[in-house]
Amino acid sequence: MKKATIQLETLACPSCVQKIEQATKSLAGVEKESVKVLFNSSKVKFDFDAEKTSIEDVERAITALGYEVIKSQVKDK
Repeated sequence: MKKATIQLETLACPSCVQKIEQATKSLAGVEKESVKVLFNSSKVKFDFDAEKTSIEDVERAITALGYEVIKSQVKDK
């Protein structure tokens, strides 16, 4: 398992948080309980299985909603 943090553009509303959270949780390989979208810092934190999904897949799911990914960081858990 890997631990990821994605920095997003500034989030404008709580519904943005819900959309991003749902999109991230819907991906295979993402540990659903680990997903946290931090409104104040505009970050998404989650754990994922690198054999089932990649950080790029998660970034694509978020950008498909219309949110800009500024940078991503992945560490071994």
